[in-house]
Amino acid sequence: MTPRQARVAIVDGGGANIASLQFALARLGVAGELTVDPAVIRSATHVILPGVGAARSAMARLRQKGLASLIPQLTQPVLGICLGLQLLYETSEEDDVDCLGVLEGGVRRFAPAPGRPVPHMGWNQVMPLRSSPLLANVPANSYFYFVHSYAAGLSPVTTGSTEYGWQFSAVVESRNFLATQFHPERSGPLGARVLGNFLACS
Repeated sequence: MTPRQARVAIVDGGGANIASLQFALARLGVAGELTVDPAVIRSATHVILPGVGAARSAMARLRQKGLASLIPQLTQPVLGICLGLQLLYETSEEDDVDCLGVLEGGVRRFAPAPGRPVPHMGWNQVMPLRSSPLLANVPANSYFYFVHSYAAGLSPVTTGSTEYGWQFSAVVESRNFLATQFHPERSGPLGARVLGNFLACS
């Protein structure tokens, strides 16, 4: 499938920054539909779970709309972005909330330190750890844009890592579920390549 053939549903979890994601998709020739309609999400060729906000409020909205049970059952490619990655795990230290449970484990908060404020904000390098559809044709140690206070540790599903006081999962991939802790829609040409790689998944 080429990116232009993709029908993309963007799950409306109540977060911000949706416009920049839609613009990034439009530059790839794709119209992403912001929706909470289960039928639209099921029929999409690709689903994106974005996130800028708090885990508890996002999960509350997903549960209210009946999506917390739907998302883990999806069989088409699903991309979590930032908070969307964190919500794929079982738990988050943010308000001790139960999440979607697609991935084992949980996410924890960064500890502030001299020279390492929280949130982790700005450009940082991503190191590939193994073969990764999302990172195809992305040079090792490329820079991507991050804004987050919580992160998941390294695990068997980690395909790319970043260091900010400790090594955390910058890219995770498990079956049809893929996710980035960074914002590809705000990461320039290489971010566009990551989005294009996702849209090429089938």
